[in-house]
Amino acid sequence: MAVTTSSTEPRPAREPGGGPPATDAAGLGRRRALLFVAPALLLVALFLVVPALWTLYLGATDYRLTGVPAVDPGFVGTGNLTHALGDGGFWSSLRLTLLFVLGSAVIGQSGLGFALAWWLRDRRGPLRVLLEALVMLAWILPSSVVAFLWIAFLDRDGGTLDTLLHTPGTAWLIDHPMLSIVVFNVWRGTAFSMMLYGAALGNVPRSHLETARLAGAGGLRQLWDVVLPRVRGHVVTNLLLISLWTFNDFTPFLITAGGPDHRSETLPVFIYNTALGGGRLGYGAAVSFLMLLVNLVVAVVYLRLPGRRAQGGGALDGPSRKRRAGAEEEVSA
Repeated sequence: MAVTTSSTEPRPAREPGGGPPATDAAGLGRRRALLFVAPALLLVALFLVVPALWTLYLGATDYRLTGVPAVDPGFVGTGNLTHALGDGGFWSSLRLTLLFVLGSAVIGQSGLGFALAWWLRDRRGPLRVLLEALVMLAWILPSSVVAFLWIAFLDRDGGTLDTLLHTPGTAWLIDHPMLSIVVFNVWRGTAFSMMLYGAALGNVPRSHLETARLAGAGGLRQLWDVVLPRVRGHVVTNLLLISLWTFNDFTPFLITAGGPDHRSETLPVFIYNTALGGGRLGYGAAVSFLMLLVNLVVAVVYLRLPGRRAQGGGALDGPSRKRRAGAEEEVSA
């Protein structure tokens, strides 16, 4: 006796015009899917691709805001790039930018954000709510408002910091311009790192920390051998994002405008002063291209970090590993 079976699975949709069946999960087909993403692709092309190509074109010309080059710019090829690589102002701005990123993003925001997240992980109550609200407030305030507050805070004539430290007349923005904008950026951007690390620490199983504690590991050992390997991906992601944001941050211009004597002129401020302040749009566009290359190098370096094994991380080694194994047997018993 023959047994017949009928399949109840839906047949895949076919492409318009009798083409082969669609292979995507939604059954839309390639053409319909392209129609859905077409508006987003158009916006990306309009606001990202076209300006990028226009910047490359300007960087190959001597275009200026005034004079004959403003009407009839000449093609200079790689002349602007060669001039930038020999410009002491460019290298000084690049050095200050790397110092700004290292001090305010890598050490300041990431370190302080992790410390706050670690300290708040087990705490509840109004103190935690108040601290999180203050950190978040610094992050969500507009840049112009924040800049005005810090100018008033660091003012040499009746500034809040001079009043607190009893140092009247100290001009922090003139005597210590880089330190001022580094501390400002740490205060402003720590909230993102704190929230990201707080979410990452919440995913660390408490049983792992308890096992490490029973194995004789102290607080720092638990942090190094148990916590950091679990949140390593979050650390790299956070460092990548805040480093790129800080590298391209223009907010220091609102506080020091790159002064005094270019001592706080980071690369975005240098490009602004060159292209708009000095009217050399072609040269400024070429420096922007070099800045893009530096961003790509920074991103590639960070993206390669997760593929490397953490030195000394991931597990307790030596006697600590044996003690942990014995502790796990006791807990299971």
